[in-house]
Amino acid sequence: MMVHGAHRLDLPGGDHLELGRRALVMGILNVTPDSFSDGGSHDDAARAVAHARLLIGEGADLIDVGGESTRPGAEPVGVQAELDRVMPVLDALAADGIAAPVSIDTYKALVADQAVQAGARIINDVRGLQREPEIADVAALHGVPVIIMHWDEARDRDRDLVSEMIRFLEQSLQIAERAGLSRQRVIIDPGFGFAKTLDENYALLRRLGELHVLGCPLLVGTSRKSMIGRLLDKTAGERLPGTIATSVLAYCAGAHIFRVHDVGANRDALRVSEATLYGPPAGS
Repeated sequence: MMVHGAHRLDLPGGDHLELGRRALVMGILNVTPDSFSDGGSHDDAARAVAHARLLIGEGADLIDVGGESTRPGAEPVGVQAELDRVMPVLDALAADGIAAPVSIDTYKALVADQAVQAGARIINDVRGLQREPEIADVAALHGVPVIIMHWDEARDRDRDLVSEMIRFLEQSLQIAERAGLSRQRVIIDPGFGFAKTLDENYALLRRLGELHVLGCPLLVGTSRKSMIGRLLDKTAGERLPGTIATSVLAYCAGAHIFRVHDVGANRDALRVSEATLYGPPAGS
C-alpha cells in the first residue's frame, strides 16, 4: 500500500524539500554539554562543523542544531546562554559552506530569530509553538517552515493518547495559522519520549498513521531514546539496532523525516524499506 503523502516544503532562498516516498534523514548536531547521548561531543564550532560534515558524508539531508538539552532532569538554559552555544556554530556552518539545510532546535522566539538570520532555514520547536507563540511570527516573518512537536505534560491521561495528541497539535496549528503559516509550512513531530510512558510510546508507534489526519508531513525522532533502552536494557550507545527498527516501522506508517544520531545506518535501512514498499529505483 502506498502510504506516503506528497508534500513540497518551501525554504528561504527559493529552495524546497520534496517529502514523499523517499525518506529524508535529519542528522542531530547537539552543541550542549548535557544531552543524554552526545553531550559535550560537539560543543565548539570546529568540532560541530566536523561532525556536520560527517553527517552529510553519511547521507544526511538536513542538520538539526540544538543548544538546550531536553532530557529529563536537564537544567533550563536562558536565551543568552543558548545563543552563545548555537550562534558560533551556525556562523561556522555558513562560513564552511555546509550545503544541507539547517534547522534550529529551540522553543525560544529570540533564539529562532537570530538563528534564522544566521542561516537556519527551519525552526524545530519541541514545545509546539505553545511555550512562546511568538516563534510562529518569527517563522512567518522570515518565510521558514516549522516543526511542531507534541509535548503535553498536562494532558488528561484518562483519555485516548492519540486523540489528545491531535487536540494539542490542532491548537499548535491554529497558532501557526494565526501567524500566517499555512499547514503546508508545518511538519508534525509526535514527540516520542516526551511525557509518554513506555507503553504509550509503543502504542504511538503502532498508531502513527492516525496522525495523517492533520494533513502535515511527519518527522519521527526515536534515536537512542529510553523507549529503546528500557525495553532492551541497553545504554544509549547500544541502541542503534532498536532505533533502526523504529525508523523502519515509522516509515512503513508514512513518516517522512527521521531525526537520528547514526545517519548512515538509518539511511540504508530506510532505502531498503522504500524499495520494499515502492520497488527499487530505476537503474539500480
